[in-house]
Amino acid sequence: MSISILIPIAVLGGLGLIFAVGLAYASKKFAVFVDPRVEKVESALAGINCGVCGYPGCKGYAEAIVNKGEPIDKCAPGGNETLKKIADIMGLEVADMIPMVAVVRCQGGRSQTKLLFKYDGVSDCRAAQLVCAGSKSCNFGCLGHGSCAKACPFSAIKMNANGLPMIDEEKCTACGVCVKTCPRGIITLIPRTQEIFLGCVNPDSGPLVRRICEVGCIGCGLCAKKNPAGADGIKLQGGLPIINYEKLTSWPEANAVCPRKCYVIRERVSVRD
Repeated sequence: MSISILIPIAVLGGLGLIFAVGLAYASKKFAVFVDPRVEKVESALAGINCGVCGYPGCKGYAEAIVNKGEPIDKCAPGGNETLKKIADIMGLEVADMIPMVAVVRCQGGRSQTKLLFKYDGVSDCRAAQLVCAGSKSCNFGCLGHGSCAKACPFSAIKMNANGLPMIDEEKCTACGVCVKTCPRGIITLIPRTQEIFLGCVNPDSGPLVRRICEVGCIGCGLCAKKNPAGADGIKLQGGLPIINYEKLTSWPEANAVCPRKCYVIRERVSVRD
């Protein structure tokens, strides 16, 4: 074989050997240790990358748990099963999570409120909110475009004929996506053991609420005075009754006291049809 051919081969072979050694050294020198618990924790999470934990995805949350000591109880969709799995992986002891469920704190649909103007824009609550703060007479009530239903990763929300969201509690995982999506803040999470909640978030004065909604809370305070848990059960705050869920979990007779029937009894109804 000609020397003119052997020299290039030898040069290329030598360069290849140098590069291989360099890469091998670099892989060890600059190697990033990945704790094997990260993959185990990620596998234990719900895997829907909903972001309710405050991280962009399950992997990010898993890394934060292992590397930063982040609390392990932020995966609402995974519930207690996921919590216990992660606790075992991390060698921790934890108490059970309180099961939560999303509820709609507005009963003022198309039949109970008025429209100030006709909105012909994109059928999205956030977009509608940008146009004169929404077309609904109540500045705090549901806009009715179903952004929460579209955003729900579990198809647990549907809009009824009255333009209000209906939550299927069997499908709801309390992931909180709907809570973050609603620009009016009418969806919230409450304990599943809670049988009663106020179906209104409008803090305006009674006379104003009467003019714009047939079922809005007027802040009369009767519920705060007559609830079975007394002063600790319901307190008026900013014109609205605030239920202490630890003191008052059930009150089937609430709407017999409330002149506007503002309370939602979960064991009986979800939202007005």
